[in-house]
Amino acid sequence: MLIHPQFDPVAIHLGPLAVHWYGLMYLLGFALFLTMGKYRLKNGNDVLTVPQLDDMLMYGAVGVVVGGRLGEVLFYQPGYYFSHPLEIFTVWKGGMSFHGGFLGVLIAVAIYGRKVGRGFWQLTDFSRRWCRWAWRPAASATSSTASCGAAWPTRTCRGRCCSRRRGWRTSPRPSNRPT
Repeated sequence: MLIHPQFDPVAIHLGPLAVHWYGLMYLLGFALFLTMGKYRLKNGNDVLTVPQLDDMLMYGAVGVVVGGRLGEVLFYQPGYYFSHPLEIFTVWKGGMSFHGGFLGVLIAVAIYGRKVGRGFWQLTDFSRRWCRWAWRPAASATSSTASCGAAWPTRTCRGRCCSRRRGWRTSPRPSNRPT
């Protein structure tokens, strides 16, 4: 079984407010997005202006949070959330989906592109090389807090925690040999 380190998900307590590592990694990712985007604009890319890049970050941040939450609700636990609809808004209890966040960002970029008169592919091409660096802090927080991967044993190799190429396994592979 793959063993994850057991980190305390709360980085610091500020009175009644608990600041989680996952939130700090989102903040770091947003800062990386802005820093690398401004660097690219400074080096001769005229797709956006700096204020437009700031606006694109806000659209993307809303897209990743709303999409991530809706992805958790629709992809992973729809039965629970449809029977307890007010629980959808209890984001402080956790529950974000990478797939939903990714779709949320794509939709946000498409909406923003229509607003500023830029094409979807033009905006994604502008940010494709450095967005992956902005995504990595949240991905590392996901895997370090064991919220990614096998919460239950799996026998398939469809996830990154069970890869035949690297030999990682989350549960013993059944043998075809007679016992």
